[in-house]
Amino acid sequence: MRSGSDQASQNDNDPDWDVIVIGAGPGGSTAASLLAEQGFRTLVLEKDTFPRAKIGESLLPALMPVLDRLKIKPTDDTYVYKRGARFVCEDTEREQAFQFQHALAGGAQHAWHVDRARFDTQLRDRAVELGADVRHGVTVTDAGADEQVAWVATRSGNRTERFTGRYLIDASGQSRLLARRHEAVVPYTQFGACSVYTHYDNANTEHLGPDFDIRIMLRPDGWGWIIPLPGKRLSVGIVAKHKIEQSLLDNGLLAGPLCQRLTEGATRRETKVVGNYSYNNAVPSGPRFAAVGDAACFLDPVFSSGVTLALRGAADLVDLLIQALRDNREADANLLTDYQHSMARAYGTFASLVERFYNTHFAASYFLGTDLGDELRRGVMSVLAGDVWRHDNTFQDMLLNSRRRPGRRNAPVANAQPNTDGSD
Repeated sequence: MRSGSDQASQNDNDPDWDVIVIGAGPGGSTAASLLAEQGFRTLVLEKDTFPRAKIGESLLPALMPVLDRLKIKPTDDTYVYKRGARFVCEDTEREQAFQFQHALAGGAQHAWHVDRARFDTQLRDRAVELGADVRHGVTVTDAGADEQVAWVATRSGNRTERFTGRYLIDASGQSRLLARRHEAVVPYTQFGACSVYTHYDNANTEHLGPDFDIRIMLRPDGWGWIIPLPGKRLSVGIVAKHKIEQSLLDNGLLAGPLCQRLTEGATRRETKVVGNYSYNNAVPSGPRFAAVGDAACFLDPVFSSGVTLALRGAADLVDLLIQALRDNREADANLLTDYQHSMARAYGTFASLVERFYNTHFAASYFLGTDLGDELRRGVMSVLAGDVWRHDNTFQDMLLNSRRRPGRRNAPVANAQPNTDGSD
């Protein structure tokens, strides 16, 4: 091992780094923090400068243990306490709240809404504090790995460089660099296709009441979100299965009674329209490489799973990788077999939930219904909390064992254009 407690000098053929991470978002910064903390030489290459604007502002309780492990301290300028989720249908005047404290035993009982620009910067800063070398303004133009070495080629202005490492982690988000290189992008065809959103300053967030739950607004053509952010800010947007324009937001969700109360007298920021292109990476890992977060799979953001799956996936990956690096087993093609089964269970649970949300009467029956029964309701709440690695949830088993499957194209799509303003 050429890291940590072993300070033996490198020879000319040694890799430059123990681990190279592409992307300094939540998944990449989490992986870099935990690796650097153990003394591994970790390089993080990020094309953007921080802080940067992002949506995906509502977190789930399942990532709380990772934040604790990273020793991340919540601050009022970045975090808003989140007790659960409230589903609302303004057309029928029905709504129902799901509180995390009512989930199956063993999970955290709350989460956070976050200012993503500040949150991502906080995670990046933690990686730097623990010893990772984080470089911004660097575009990775190509990357790969084999049984001998991992490598990346980069461009920064007019300067090009090549770095080698013992291991490569693709946390490039919806750029999904390795998935595109491997022609392994498999789109989901039945999820949301487009979103339009905006933010408000000085919103009347007191109208949300004391719980500050995210509001998931059920709509005939998709869904909408209302998320309270620090400093009386508000994030509002809609997602639909077809191409949409700003007018659909203005004349729909924002014209509804709840948004009217929340935004009266508030200052509206820029409105953006982006594609929420959902996909799976058919080759998420191999000898000396793995993808985490949106680079491994991007699902429709309706249940706020993206950041949670990125942090949990990165932490679980690093736990396996640390010992493999110490034992010089990082090129083992079977290193991540059990890990990928675990992540497939997590992604599959949310994918099945999303598919039902869009293509059945599931939302009205489960999220607005009143006759779920205690056990089923607790199971639903555990999935909404992101607690999708357990094996004692009847509701999760129902999702995974159903004959319904999320629609995906048969062949991977190499060059489909990513959403560059997505949730991770």
